[in-house]
Amino acid sequence: MTRDWTPLALTYLALAIAGLVGTWIFNAIAILQLRDYLGDLVSSGPAVSSITVDLLVVAIAGCVFIIVEARRIGMRRAWLYIVLSGVTAFAFTFPLFLAMRQRHLTARARDA
Repeated sequence: MTRDWTPLALTYLALAIAGLVGTWIFNAIAILQLRDYLGDLVSSGPAVSSITVDLLVVAIAGCVFIIVEARRIGMRRAWLYIVLSGVTAFAFTFPLFLAMRQRHLTARARDA
């Protein structure tokens, strides 16, 4: 339903699209340049390694949040966001989850 798309849900959706487009552009560049993707993540210097660890910890915490929050509010198939992040990017799936969570909460409040 369109009325479930609150400004907050639309903001999260816009961030999801930005995360998908932004990460896929750089993934495509890495593929076209035949880069060692995983090797670049861990061996391109301490700054890149720091960012990699930082984002990995945030992604793990986000995955835990997705599962716990989805169960708490009754969203189904939350595991799909985590699986989808493996083929897209967590920068896409986490804001997408937040957008769908907001829609779910809006619909639940409207029906109550």
